[in-house]
Amino acid sequence: MSEKAPVDLKICTSCGQRMDVPVVPADTPVIICPDCGHQQPFLRLPMFALTGPSGTGKSTVSRLLTSELGSSVVVLEQDVLWTAGLRDPYNDFQLFRATWLRMVGMIHQSGRPVVLCGTVVPVQFEECPERALIGEIHYLALTCDRDVMRVRLRARPAWREWDDQRINEMLEFNDWVRREAPTMTPPMRLLDTTNRAVEDTAHEVAA
Repeated sequence: MSEKAPVDLKICTSCGQRMDVPVVPADTPVIICPDCGHQQPFLRLPMFALTGPSGTGKSTVSRLLTSELGSSVVVLEQDVLWTAGLRDPYNDFQLFRATWLRMVGMIHQSGRPVVLCGTVVPVQFEECPERALIGEIHYLALTCDRDVMRVRLRARPAWREWDDQRINEMLEFNDWVRREAPTMTPPMRLLDTTNRAVEDTAHEVAA
């Protein structure tokens, strides 16, 4: 494997030590090993976060993005890593977020940016130490009207456990996202899926 394409960006390619926190200068895509000082260049590509509350169409749209975008990106679903070992609530599930950024950084070494689909707001990624491994993150949040979201969530299969309390919490989150998205750092763009066909939404997301 080329030295410019390490499997794990948190493992030094020179001394083999694993870094707890990646040391990356703000202006240069180089990881500096705190143990031996080795400077490892890497590709720091942009990431595209397709986010928003449950019931707005993220998973459905994500299945169409591969055909929309072809081989120019890698499309991934956040819930794939929502497993027992990563469901640690410490610091707003930072281990889960950090693991995703670490994995995205690894995938970027293939030369293709990642579209990551799943509920997240900027602060949950932007404050992770692993954020240094990624270039600019573009956030696009899907939203929809409350009544439409309620119908969509109630129609989900029973194993997903969408009872009235959980649905109401998601409706409140939807209202919060629509209200606060422009004030976030960086701001999130919004796309309302209430009256859009899935194919049209996927086309706009890809654009």
